[in-house]
Amino acid sequence: MKQSIVWLASYPKSGNTWTRIFLANYLMNSDKPVPINQVHRFGIGDAISRTYSMVAKRPINVNDHQTVLKLRDGVLRGIVANNADVNFVKTHNTRGDAYAVDLIPPRYTRSAVYIVRNPLDVTLSYARHFGKTHAETVEALGNKHNVTLPDETTVCQYLGTWSQHVKSWTRGTPFPCITLRYEDLQKTPEKSFASLLEHLGVPDEERRLEKAIRFSSFDEVSKQESADGFAEASPKNDKFFAKGKSGQWVLELDDKLVSQVRKDHRSVMKKFGYLDD
Repeated sequence: MKQSIVWLASYPKSGNTWTRIFLANYLMNSDKPVPINQVHRFGIGDAISRTYSMVAKRPINVNDHQTVLKLRDGVLRGIVANNADVNFVKTHNTRGDAYAVDLIPPRYTRSAVYIVRNPLDVTLSYARHFGKTHAETVEALGNKHNVTLPDETTVCQYLGTWSQHVKSWTRGTPFPCITLRYEDLQKTPEKSFASLLEHLGVPDEERRLEKAIRFSSFDEVSKQESADGFAEASPKNDKFFAKGKSGQWVLELDDKLVSQVRKDHRSVMKKFGYLDD
């Protein structure tokens, strides 16, 4: 059984979906954008409840977290069982254990891509997506027990604090892992996405790269969502692709909450260039 999983990992609302849309467009190399509702064909999520039911061979109770976790190894074994060289798997889980279950087992892992984003901007997007206030979200990002709650289509995902999550994926991984800043993907997309392709061992072709960036632009995916909707959108808000800008927190986040985020995550924010002092 091959170590074929390439994790596409991030804290929620940090650019995971954008990265997957870029990869879908680059790998397909079509003359028109890949429909956003077909992106799942290029990378399965590790929290889809249906796959856990398939392993259990019965409907599962998504609220029975320990039983769900016992099925996780079977889900991951099912992914690598196709004997492909690469299987892209989206995850928001921290790299660690939950109820003594290794969430990101190296025995199935080829490598990983981790996307990190300024937690001040994550706060805005997270709040909008999950229907929380900014204050509730700041508390969640600082809560070591933070999880995404399960629903009829997804099982629980184990996040921890924003800082814990980032450190788990960017320190001492037993497999190759590239870290990409969301802000760099926006500012220098050619350079940043080219480094992603190099990490994956995919040939970097200039025209193909430029086209994939254009086909995965915010304007393009927002237009597609307006026309056809998006399967990954949250029922808590109108649009998944709402703004996509960096630095929006300056206009929208209360000063007290900004101070709290900086206090909670100072060392990691400083390491990734999100603090000047």
